Amino acid sequence: MTDSTHSPSNDPNNKGLFNRFLATVEFLGNMLPHPITLFAIFAVAIVVFSGIADWYGLSAIDPRPEGASGRDPDGVIEVVSLLSAEGLQRIMTGLVTNFTGFAPLGTVLVALLGVSVAEHSGLLSAAMRGMVMGASKRLVTFMVVFAAIMSNTAAELGYVVLIPLAAMIFHSLGRHPLAGLAAAFAGVSGGYSANLLLGTIDPLLAGITTPAAQMIDPTYVVGAEANWYFMMISVFLIAILGTFVTEKIVEPRLGKYNPDDASIDLSQNSIDKLTKQEKSGLKWAGISLLVVSLLLAWTIIPDDGILRNQDTGEVAGSPFLKGIVVIIFVTFSIPGFVYGRVVGTMKNDKDVINAMSKSMSSMGLYIVLVFFAAQFVAFFKWTNLGTILAINGAALLQALNLTGPEVFILFILMCALVNLSLGSSSAQWAITAPIFVPMLMLIGYAPETIQAAYRIGDSVTNLITPMMSYFGLILAVAVKYKKDMGIGTLVATMLPYSMVFFVGWVILFYVWVFLLGMPVGPESPTYYTP
Repeated sequence: MTDSTHSPSNDPNNKGLFNRFLATVEFLGNMLPHPITLFAIFAVAIVVFSGIADWYGLSAIDPRPEGASGRDPDGVIEVVSLLSAEGLQRIMTGLVTNFTGFAPLGTVLVALLGVSVAEHSGLLSAAMRGMVMGASKRLVTFMVVFAAIMSNTAAELGYVVLIPLAAMIFHSLGRHPLAGLAAAFAGVSGGYSANLLLGTIDPLLAGITTPAAQMIDPTYVVGAEANWYFMMISVFLIAILGTFVTEKIVEPRLGKYNPDDASIDLSQNSIDKLTKQEKSGLKWAGISLLVVSLLLAWTIIPDDGILRNQDTGEVAGSPFLKGIVVIIFVTFSIPGFVYGRVVGTMKNDKDVINAMSKSMSSMGLYIVLVFFAAQFVAFFKWTNLGTILAINGAALLQALNLTGPEVFILFILMCALVNLSLGSSSAQWAITAPIFVPMLMLIGYAPETIQAAYRIGDSVTNLITPMMSYFGLILAVAVKYKKDMGIGTLVATMLPYSMVFFVGWVILFYVWVFLLGMPVGPESPTYYTP
């Protein structure tokens, strides 16, 4: 990536209209402050703007029926100023509880504890290598993209392990290594939200969606499993589309690989095959996962299952769904420890604790970000600004007759464009959810459906923005195989994935949700009815 002394406009890779556009995006993105600073600025801006809006009497008619929970008796929602003595008192007394009560904080950390055991024991790395290296030459591209999508359960592992591994595999097969890198990058980052399993991103986004939905309905809760069905079917779509783009567009464009383009000696590149011990570890980890899955099934499938909703006997609203983060913790930590015991990477409880503590030590930046994000979200809710903007925005959509499913095309496109400059999924959603979740709820769509649409836009442009946190790492790997590789070249290589994923995923969303009428997750409604 460019450093502070190297202007994108002077980069030879930035010649031409398209590369100049990319350089402009990079330049504008670099002008943005750090996401943590951004949240701090937004929090202060909310305080100031609430005082101005209160002075001018900004308000909206409450659309909720009389007698509804939280509805003002006069039926008018007014701005609550935080630029006052009462506002300052509320900020001072609520600063800590805003942070500790921020739902994504606890859920992400608990889920990560389980994932960390599977990661540090070597289970996730071995499973990915086994999937990719065990595939036939005809299926290797599909398996690379598929494994990359699955790796986003522990996203860092996908970037650090699988992308370099995919480049080496393609090179060993006589194919262009950058095609392998691109295929894996497309799966890890472009298919970021898709997965067969629930990962740390699911409770993270649900924890942000819930308070946004509660601006309209104070009792509304969005579970971590809210988008599970749609994200599972999305895995196969992204794997197929990623394979198609790699083999029909990217690889032909790259042409035959010339080893002279490499910046290092590639003769030392080697791919470690799974050892007998690792295969044995995978077998026993699989057996332990099966046992855990059967035990969990016993708690939820029978009508008298102990984790069913005891009041209704249904799965909806059950402790099983409410405790899905605990399920993530258990289903990763137990197989992870079993694998570690077999291969010798984990021998006792100290090794498990060390694995958990290593992952927690890497979460410092996230925790700081959450502190400021929590203040912004709380201030926005206290002032009623989000609700008023949502009501007026919904009225504008109705006036423009944009209340049908086509509104989601604009919403997904907007999320994709914002993602070019604000690459953090949680940061972007924390800013946009308080506005767009209530707005789209007011024209009849459920928060679960809105969140699923957001995840499409948030994923597809990860591939083409230098603001994505791992973009520099991907470029560093690419330079090993093509010494003159620049940002423009990498973005141009990944752009076909971004375009095809956008079109294909939007079509799947419309077919799945509106044509077939399928829910995006367990007990997830498509439409919201007050």
